[in-house]
Amino acid sequence: MPPLAFSGLAFWLGLLALAGWAVLALSGFWTCRERDDLAPLSVPASWPEVVAVVPARNEADVIATSLASLAAQDYPGPFRIILVDDNSEDQTGAIARGLGAERISVLSGAPLAAGWTGKLWAVHQGIAAAGSGAGTPRYLWLTDADIEHAPDTLSRLVSIAGPDRPTTGKLARKRLVSFMALLHCGTWAERALVPAFVWFFMMLYPFNWINRGPLSGAAGGCVLVEAEALAAAGGIAAMRGALIDDCTLGALIKRQGPIWLGLTYRSRSIRPYGGAGEIGAMIARSAYAQLRYNPLLLLGTVLGLALLFAVPPGLALFGAGGEVARWMGAGTFALMALLYRPMLSFYRRSPLWGFALPVVAAFYVGCTLYSAWAWYRGKGGMWKGRAQAHTAPPQAKTADTRG
Repeated sequence: MPPLAFSGLAFWLGLLALAGWAVLALSGFWTCRERDDLAPLSVPASWPEVVAVVPARNEADVIATSLASLAAQDYPGPFRIILVDDNSEDQTGAIARGLGAERISVLSGAPLAAGWTGKLWAVHQGIAAAGSGAGTPRYLWLTDADIEHAPDTLSRLVSIAGPDRPTTGKLARKRLVSFMALLHCGTWAERALVPAFVWFFMMLYPFNWINRGPLSGAAGGCVLVEAEALAAAGGIAAMRGALIDDCTLGALIKRQGPIWLGLTYRSRSIRPYGGAGEIGAMIARSAYAQLRYNPLLLLGTVLGLALLFAVPPGLALFGAGGEVARWMGAGTFALMALLYRPMLSFYRRSPLWGFALPVVAAFYVGCTLYSAWAWYRGKGGMWKGRAQAHTAPPQAKTADTRG
């Protein structure tokens, strides 16, 4: 048997990959313990007023289901819903008005203003319609038009937000509470790629660090934000051009006080993503914006993902660098799959999907590169016919170091 080798490029790359995964394991991002059904609750003495704001553009296929779930909330306090029809080219507004629900009002959105992304312009108008001054509700519930909510979702959001008065400790009042909606996971491509989407999000923005640490973030499909805190942060206008609006909002509100982000089964996406092409387009819409349109960050991201996801299986399967490198690669590959298992369990997927992570990561790298290419062509952030990304790096921050 040849002597064990502890030198060479393959060995050192394997050691770096193992160290990287060890750090990620210690971070705790992967445990999926930050969930709405495990969060501390504080039932308010009197339930505050909440206004839901729903921006909608060309959502005729899902809007009736989404709005019906909002109208059916069993929330004990005052609650109403404002849908902002963002210049839809289909029957979104007509369907919403046709529901005839007492809680729902429909606002026809103004043409997109310069310097704003479409969604944030619609949200801004909805918040203005929700009231100001003495008529301002305690909380604004910002939710997407393709999300369906369980009847107790709003009650759970407000209970996680905490007591009427600011306190300290685990039950300190949260200025923002956000649920990461359960994403559609029916097709083969969705089963392969969607759980990884949430897992990579958690890797960048560890929920436990957001809830009990310095980081900030949010998930845009379901956000309860304190109206006073949002106003103090400058309102939606302070982030008008942000492409990654949820994490930008989380960063703004974190400066006002504690925030909370967790997984949930109560809110779920009802729009199928379809095949790999549609999922890739969703990823590419904001991937380069996440890197602040910086080619050096893009290069570093690609090299970092190659180190973490390509080196371990490469060493394990091809044995470059000797037996030590091979076993180190195999152990790191197993650790990678093990850290992915809680997310697969949350999405009720087989743990064997963990061994497909290198291929899934390669797909995400491709989407990120495509995102950069689209931006340089002036088509960054393409969504429903609008190229929303800036042609130069935006002034508003997109994260607060996934914050």
